[in-house]
Amino acid sequence: MTAPRILIYLLRRDLRFADNPILHDISRSCQLSHQPYTHLLPLYIFAAPQVEISGFLISESERSPYPEARSTTSGFWRCGPHRAKFLAESVWDLRKSLETAGSGLEIRTGLVGQIVKELIDTYTDNAKHGEVVGVWMTSEEGVEEQREERDVRKAVEAAGKDFKLWTDEKYYVDDRDVPFKTPRELPDVFTSYRKQVEPLRNAPRRTLPVPGKLPPLPGFVPGQKAPFKTPNTLEETIACLTKPLEKDLGLPNPPKWPSDATSAHPFLGGETAGHERIKHLVETGNMTTYKDTRNGMLGLDFSTKLSAWLALGCITARQVHQYLLDFEDGNTDLGKGVQGYGKGENRGTAAVRFELLWRDYMRLCTRKFGHRLFRVEGFRNDNSTAWKYPDKDKDAQKKIMRFLEGTTGTGLIDASQRELFLTGYTSNRARQNVASFLAKHLGIDWRIGAEWYECLLIDYDLSNNWGNWQYTAGVGNDPRGEARVFNPVKQAFDYDPEGAYVKNWVEELRGLDDPQYVFQAWRTPVEARKEVKLEGVQWVEDPLKKIEFRISNHGGRGRKAPGKGGKAGGSRGGGGGGGGGRGSSGSRGGRGGGYNGRGKAEKTRGQGRMGTMDKAIWNGAISAQ
Repeated sequence: MTAPRILIYLLRRDLRFADNPILHDISRSCQLSHQPYTHLLPLYIFAAPQVEISGFLISESERSPYPEARSTTSGFWRCGPHRAKFLAESVWDLRKSLETAGSGLEIRTGLVGQIVKELIDTYTDNAKHGEVVGVWMTSEEGVEEQREERDVRKAVEAAGKDFKLWTDEKYYVDDRDVPFKTPRELPDVFTSYRKQVEPLRNAPRRTLPVPGKLPPLPGFVPGQKAPFKTPNTLEETIACLTKPLEKDLGLPNPPKWPSDATSAHPFLGGETAGHERIKHLVETGNMTTYKDTRNGMLGLDFSTKLSAWLALGCITARQVHQYLLDFEDGNTDLGKGVQGYGKGENRGTAAVRFELLWRDYMRLCTRKFGHRLFRVEGFRNDNSTAWKYPDKDKDAQKKIMRFLEGTTGTGLIDASQRELFLTGYTSNRARQNVASFLAKHLGIDWRIGAEWYECLLIDYDLSNNWGNWQYTAGVGNDPRGEARVFNPVKQAFDYDPEGAYVKNWVEELRGLDDPQYVFQAWRTPVEARKEVKLEGVQWVEDPLKKIEFRISNHGGRGRKAPGKGGKAGGSRGGGGGGGGGRGSSGSRGGRGGGYNGRGKAEKTRGQGRMGTMDKAIWNGAISAQ
């Protein structure tokens, strides 16, 4: 009997069954009379540098051979509990789909290149059980991800096997259709790129069909190497991923869940849930109204919230586009009877496409700038800002801790930070303001915020998160750079005029009626503070920043206090995770509404420098508060 010829498909952020070019090709090859392989081994690896895997240890007496998966500057866990759960759900949802097609999915933990090498070596030593003929995987842009690709290629080619790196097709405009040949040609301004690929309605390629039958798993599959174990259920996987994470992620005074508050992102991970979400948005008319609602803060449907599924490749941007096309052209019954059905592109659907393209652009910026994505001076190589680094500044340590705990004394910032910590989500509008507050108002190393978002965001996406933090910090590809400063008080009046969002997450402020006190509690008169039990509360009486903005006596527009400096607006936005919090978005803002100048106490910052804060220093910052 001929030994099985095995193709390994290594999955990373392409966790979908439909519109998957690798599975599509494999399914078609099954119809050929001569197949280059007889068995398929889909493989997902929880990579030790990016996800903490010590929870997968066989026993408490074992120790992981790998360093903890913590961020470089701050020492935060790189994958916190919210994204860990969503990731596990996505992996197991794909496993079900593959099993339905006659295959399956093997789950491992460790270093990607090392595990692939071990599999090849084990099959080589046990030739009667099969021979690995090739390894396929999808390309990605990140520095770590490309290192994985090199490690896998090296292991595969050293064994004399076939290695193939496929184009990542989860984006809106296919790589083969971008209007330039080298990354250097990518414009540094999004608008210039957009004009090169318009009209957006015609830009994407067609989606690929759902694969048919797939080759079976090999009869013999080498197991997980010690000291780790393989989880047998979704629940066990989630437990293993979250077990090592400290309670409350090490915060001394973590946010507590407010009464009656609910998550704006209660969704399950996985391709199945992703498509259910798209269908819901079409059927309820939320795609049509997206342009008008995208800057909301409370509720489930003010934004698409597709970003978490897009980030993991559970759905593709062109699949979203196809749903929109079918709705606009009336090709299916989905959305029939909804405003805009069968009437072509409308403001809402055009805005969704616009934001999908932002995701593309940020990913292409990562390709162009590489390591500069993580440098404090950013894409611009801008050393003009004298950033405050917590390893050198005790006061900055204390401010960072209050920033993380949501006790800055600025209502919009605190509400967003508490929502993020408790749910793994916060809106695009809030993300812009949070990023601007840390970088522009406090002058603190913006990378700390980017790493906190990496830890907590369900929809974390490498390019969109880091690119958007750079953008808002003034070191990225925002043409206005340092001049764009968001005033979180004015922004709160613009986008949360009654203070409903702030009071939803900052329960202590629910006794206040006047929004200007909700947004800056330090303005509350002393007697009123006593009535609502805010007297003596540190963040009320000693906010990190007293921001100059008031509503006029006539109830008109907000006015800025005397100040000088740049002009800000609500354009491209900050700290986005996988799409700036608006699901399909990159993180672009809507209305103007930025800060038109610095307040009295805000000075222009001078020359910058580099600095890092490792885990030990970060623990010191925690104990310093």
